[in-house]
Amino acid sequence: MRAVIVDDELYARQSLESILLDYYPEITIVGQAESVKQTIELIDEVKPELVFLDIDLPDGTGFDVLSFLKKFQFKVIFVTAHHEYAIKAIKFSAFDYILKPVNPLELKVAIKRVINDNDNNKIKMDAFIHNLENQKKDDKKIVLKTSDSIYLIGIQDIVRCEADNNYTSFFLNNGERIVISKGLKEYDEMLSGYGFFRVHQSHLINVRCISRFDKKEGGFIVLSDKTQIPVSQRKKQKLLEMFEALG
Repeated sequence: MRAVIVDDELYARQSLESILLDYYPEITIVGQAESVKQTIELIDEVKPELVFLDIDLPDGTGFDVLSFLKKFQFKVIFVTAHHEYAIKAIKFSAFDYILKPVNPLELKVAIKRVINDNDNNKIKMDAFIHNLENQKKDDKKIVLKTSDSIYLIGIQDIVRCEADNNYTSFFLNNGERIVISKGLKEYDEMLSGYGFFRVHQSHLINVRCISRFDKKEGGFIVLSDKTQIPVSQRKKQKLLEMFEALG
């Protein structure tokens, strides 16, 4: 696999290259770049199959590289210092990422995932560009991947998410159910701040879809699809406070 490394810090590029040389002889580094302009020119010249892409660059961001290229065939692993906004944007679009300083074990997991991934880059990029260009919280799109399909879903179309061991079921307002092989915790963290509330260990709901909150018998939420969702005692007070704030 032909790869390029993009980072504005020479040490970071050398460190990642050294790890790749030691552990991944099947990956050949065919170029390095330190800016948006250099990266676009390098990709056009060497046509890599994999790009390790830093987010913060002197003349822009790694996002700018992908936005400029739009249609591309190579796979991407973002390499970033911890940056909540950037990581949420990456997760929403289902791109892979690793944090700096690079941990060889985390790198191994990301590379394995990317090599075995046959995702549609267009769907990922559609979500990515949409979310970058639309800053309204209720106008975000999320990429959901099953073993058979990849979906581009508006978060306002999600009624609720339900945990089932290491799987999460997404229930949409059109009645469709999508089952994802990731735990609910990941989606709770991803969708927090975007109108979703975890009312129970097994349930994450879209507050836009609440029809009523029945406080008797421990409490449960009735959603727009008529589903009744239990509210844990620990979450009940926070839910009441949310209703008071909305009122």
